[in-house]
Amino acid sequence: MSQVLVLNASYEPLNITTWRRALVMMFKGKAESLEQDSSRMIREDTMLPTVIRLRHFVRVPFRQLPLTRRNVFFRDGHCCQYCGYQGEKLSIDHVIPRSRGGSDTWENVTTACLICNVRKGSRTPKEAEMPLHRLPRRPLSSLSFEATRQIHSGRHSEWEKYVIGWGSGDASLNVSLPPDD
Repeated sequence: MSQVLVLNASYEPLNITTWRRALVMMFKGKAESLEQDSSRMIREDTMLPTVIRLRHFVRVPFRQLPLTRRNVFFRDGHCCQYCGYQGEKLSIDHVIPRSRGGSDTWENVTTACLICNVRKGSRTPKEAEMPLHRLPRRPLSSLSFEATRQIHSGRHSEWEKYVIGWGSGDASLNVSLPPDD
C-alpha cells in the first residue's frame, strides 16, 4: 500500500499515512497535494499523492522514539560501531556494562558484532582499547527514522526535500541503509 508524507501547514513533517487517508483529507479540503506519483491515476483528474500539506497548522505533542533493538540497529546503520562490520552477526552492546551500573538508555547502547562484543566483555571501550566510531545518542524522532528508510529504499525519493535537514542531527540520515525488512 502506498504511503504519503503529511506535512503541517508550516511544511514540518508530521507523519506518514495511507494514500486513502490522504485523499480523504484532500477531498474534504483539509490538505493539498504537493507531490504526486504520475504513473498512478486515482481518477481522470487526480494522481496518487505522495506528499500532502495540511491547510491549517496542527500542534503535535513531542513523542520519543522507543529504545528497541531494531531502532538501535537502524540508528547505527546496521554496522558494528567498533570495527565497522555489516552483516547478520550483530548484537547490542552496553558502552558502560550493566554489571558496572550501565543502564538501558540511547546514550549507553550501541551496535556491536558478536566478536567485538565478546572481546570488549565487561569493560568500557577505553579499558578495552576499542574506540567507538560514533558516540551513541538519542535520535530526534521516529518520523525521521521511517521517512529516511523510505527515501533510502528508493520508494519515496521526492520526500527528501521535505525531510532531510529536518532533524539533520540524526545519525540515521548520514548512513547507508539496507533495504526495508
